[in-house]
Order: sequence, then structure tokens, then C-alpha cells
Amino acid sequence: MSDVIERLARVIEDRKAHPAAGSYTASLFAAGLPRMAQKVGEEGVETAIAALAENNERLASEMADLVYHCLVLLAAKDLSWADVENELAQRFK
Repeated sequence: MSDVIERLARVIEDRKAHPAAGSYTASLFAAGLPRMAQKVGEEGVETAIAALAENNERLASEMADLVYHCLVLLAAKDLSWADVENELAQRFK
């Protein structure tokens, strides 16, 4: 896991365990799984649009939003980025 992904995942887990007032991450956990899944879908669409119609900087920004929301969704399901990496590794076999 990259250091940035690992650090972000730790912050997300902390917000899940200790919701902080005004935290966007905590608000996603409070809203529940349907809202988290909706945000992943929205960010996926925005990423695709950026890839087709915007510059690379915008694409990287939208991809970062998508990864963040995916990490939140994984945490909500008690999964981690390592689970995703393990799945990808299995596909090499």
C-alpha cells in the first residue's frame, strides 16, 4: 500500500471510530452505506468525464476523489485497500 493511501486509510478509520464534528468523512459514515455507494458512483462518472473532456490535472483530481470515496466505502464494509491489492494479485495467477 502506498504511504499516502495508508495514511488516508488510517484517517478514515479514525473518523469511523471517533466521528469529529464538521468532518466530511464522519458525515459519510453517519449518512450510511447508500450515500457512500452513491458518492463512489458520482465520482466514477466525474472521473470518466474528466478523462474524456478535461485536462490531466482535472483527471488526477477526480481520480483522487474517487479513490478517497472508495476507501470510505471499503472501511464501511470492514475491508481495506490491502483487500483490493490481494484481489488484483490473485488475477496474476
